[in-house]
Amino acid sequence: MKIAVYCGSRTGNHARFAEKAAELGAFFGHNGIDLVFGGGHVGLMGIVADSVLANGGKVYGVIPEHLRNQELAHSSLTELFVVRDMHERKAKMAELADGFVALPGGIGTLEEIFEAWTWGQLGLHKKPCAFYNVDGFYDHLLDMAGTMAAAGFLRQEYIDMLVLTDTPEQLLMAFRNYTAPHDKWG
Repeated sequence: MKIAVYCGSRTGNHARFAEKAAELGAFFGHNGIDLVFGGGHVGLMGIVADSVLANGGKVYGVIPEHLRNQELAHSSLTELFVVRDMHERKAKMAELADGFVALPGGIGTLEEIFEAWTWGQLGLHKKPCAFYNVDGFYDHLLDMAGTMAAAGFLRQEYIDMLVLTDTPEQLLMAFRNYTAPHDKWG
């Protein structure tokens, strides 16, 4: 299994974010789950990648040329794919991954997990999407999704398709038992 992890290029203001990223990476490494990620050595993305590698796992990075050229590329990966731009990065990560997880992060993290979630809603893939909700980090975002549903812009089944957890064991169990909903227009 290969899981794409979207997360911050910073570590955030709380040590718990880094701890949970390292914990998830160690779990992946110990359980033969390959990591697909943005290819950088900085922030939470560097922490989760280093943790997977330190625990015997494989790590596949996908980085746009302009970020590699700024010397942000991780130098110790199983394989690093260098692509032209962010659009190619997301497409390559989606191609490689069997599921998608958002650890805490900023707008880039949200943009990437939202696209994967949208593609699942549209039936472009049947892969699970998860929010790794460290200390309730994504609670307000999920409240907003509820507001969208209440206002008639989002069906509840597309909220229910999301995996919401902060433990690696629950994440893996949910991914293994995942059944995609009917696509939006199906």
